[in-house]
Order: sequence, then C-alpha cells, then structure tokens
Amino acid sequence: MEIIQIQNLVQGLLERSGSNAEVKLESFFPGNRFAGGKYSTGTHTVTLYMEEIKAQCLQLFSTLELLADYVMVVFAHELGHAEDAELKTLIEISDQSSNDLAKNTIALKIEQNAWDYARRLLPEINHTFMEKIIRHSLNPYHEALGMEQIA
Repeated sequence: MEIIQIQNLVQGLLERSGSNAEVKLESFFPGNRFAGGKYSTGTHTVTLYMEEIKAQCLQLFSTLELLADYVMVVFAHELGHAEDAELKTLIEISDQSSNDLAKNTIALKIEQNAWDYARRLLPEINHTFMEKIIRHSLNPYHEALGMEQIA
C-alpha cells in the first residue's frame, strides 16, 4: 500500500469525523510498546506508526490484504481519543490516584471510549474484523484488572 493511498484514507476519515486534530504518519513507535497509533493531548495530534500497523495486521490476520481497513480502524480509534470529551478529566483523575485498580479501570474506560467512537465512525467496516482488533487491543487492560479475556 502506497503512502499516498494511506494519506488519502486518513484524510477522508478525518474529514468525515469533523475532527481538527493534526495527523502525522511515521514508521515506528519510538517506545518499547507495540503501538500502531498515539494521540497527544498537548498538541491535539494523532500519530500513526505505519510499520507497527503493518506488523499488527500481519500478527492478527496473517495478511496485508486487510491493511487499508486496519489503518482505518486504528486511525478511527485514535480519533476517538482526540474527540473524547471525558479524556482530560479521566487523565486528571488517574494522575491524582495512587490506587492501581482505579488507574487500570480508568485506562480501560479511556480505551473503551475511543473504541466506541471508532465503531460509530466506521459502521461499514466488517463487524467481526473490527471486534477482533478491539478484543486484542483491550486484552492487556482486562488482564491488568484480572478480568478474563472476552472471546
């Protein structure tokens, strides 16, 4: 998939969302996490890490034939963070808490909010495909809370 195709997908979804977030495309996430995207509250910027997204797509679906839809899902999720009216409050509450259970519960809520937004933004994406990505994404949060993974 060419970078211009990715830029066109991202621009189209950005316009559909009505978000005024800035968008950056980079190759790799600079940390040691396996992150396909990141939202920065301070700069209102979504960064997509294309090599990470490709690796995730291969890991979950064993093919890059679904990469366009995978990019859309990851980007919609990050836009969900950018457009989450609760995000700043949830971050503040988490930052003020010394309780790991509370912090992990808030982290899960932040992720669920973003995924709920992504589902609304992409009703045309195959439900089974999207839910597999969501389950995989939320699994570490469920594990941190001692919850069983949702099948």
